[in-house]
Amino acid sequence: MRGIIFVVAGSLSIQANEPRWEDPAGWPLHVIDASSRGADGTRLEDVNGDGRLDVATGWEEGGVTRVYLQPEPAQVREPWPQVTVGRTASVEDAVLADLDGDGPWDVVSCSEGKARVVQVHWAPEAAEDFLKAGAWRQAAFPVEVLPSQMWMFAAPGQIDGQHGVDFFVGSKGGPGRAVVGWMQAPEPGRVRDLAAWCWHPLRPASWVMGLEARDMDGDGDLDAVVSERFHGERGGCFWLENPSSMDAPWVEHAIGVMGKDALFFCQADIDQDGLLDVCVGTQTAKGTQGTEGLYWLRRLDASGQRWEERRVEIGVPVGEFKAVSAGDIDLDGRMDLVLDFNYASAEKPAVIWLQQRGDPMQPDWRALPLSGPKGGVKTDLCPLLDLDGDGDLDVMTCEEKKNLGVIWYENPAR
Repeated sequence: MRGIIFVVAGSLSIQANEPRWEDPAGWPLHVIDASSRGADGTRLEDVNGDGRLDVATGWEEGGVTRVYLQPEPAQVREPWPQVTVGRTASVEDAVLADLDGDGPWDVVSCSEGKARVVQVHWAPEAAEDFLKAGAWRQAAFPVEVLPSQMWMFAAPGQIDGQHGVDFFVGSKGGPGRAVVGWMQAPEPGRVRDLAAWCWHPLRPASWVMGLEARDMDGDGDLDAVVSERFHGERGGCFWLENPSSMDAPWVEHAIGVMGKDALFFCQADIDQDGLLDVCVGTQTAKGTQGTEGLYWLRRLDASGQRWEERRVEIGVPVGEFKAVSAGDIDLDGRMDLVLDFNYASAEKPAVIWLQQRGDPMQPDWRALPLSGPKGGVKTDLCPLLDLDGDGDLDVMTCEEKKNLGVIWYENPAR
């Protein structure tokens, strides 16, 4: 359907070579870790039950995967306690999950390049050993179970309603040569035997970018939400419906931006109507290094099968879209958006935010820089959380070209 265009006030007069950024309050930058190379994503879970979200990150060029424990608010501006859970060549993603149900959270890492493997990093049983690298054990799924692919992203969850935690996983490889599928956990007692897991391919793909396990139709089981990074038939944002039966097919439902080059997405109730919408950005044609558009895919009912595609004009010069998160940044009760980018520069900030103003059903968006001129070149996922305990949402991300590492920006709203 035809999208409704929202234009940021004054954006029609802004030219690509004449940035007109307003000068906002500063967002101080804090470094969690910058001691390796190519930090590539931040996935959050509370691994030790202290009520604070901890972080898993794969360092692609450094070839390691690490977990960071979030300290108390008074210490969050310093480097965080960390552990290297394994050596992971060409790692693209690392996510926390207690696969074997023994209490400590393990890590699943996905690697592309020549490695082309999914690995599990088993956490030590004793809590006091969690930060000891030598106490972790890692193993790769054998190719007889999980085919060799350029694996990009994993999303843990209880998919089949039995045994332990399963996980969705997606790869890249070109038109029809990649895949979205899920790994089924075996019965208790065999979980650490990776040859006992079962692989279920669901859909051919080209380049899986975003992947999330969520109940999209309210029937009580987890579906797969996917964004595909490829112009053409396979591109866009869609979800695969869990049939709650091992013998039935997973039906695909379009969400939006079909045929476009879709990057990371987020789910949030943008218009406060009680339904989770999807926000996603798309890139221009390969090699042009630009953002084609930012889209609010508005959910129209609880079925997950009716969506309205709305384009949000950013209205200022930006790089190549990478990720989006939603939250009330300025504490005015409205849902704002945080965006980050590749090919950023002094004139095109790596991280910005869009302030929502006016009627939530017909919002007016104002673009504001967040990272400043020293925000690096290539960022990734940008989750929002209150790190310093002052009641507003800060922004976590990572930067892999200038090696700023795993970082967070402190919200000045308070």
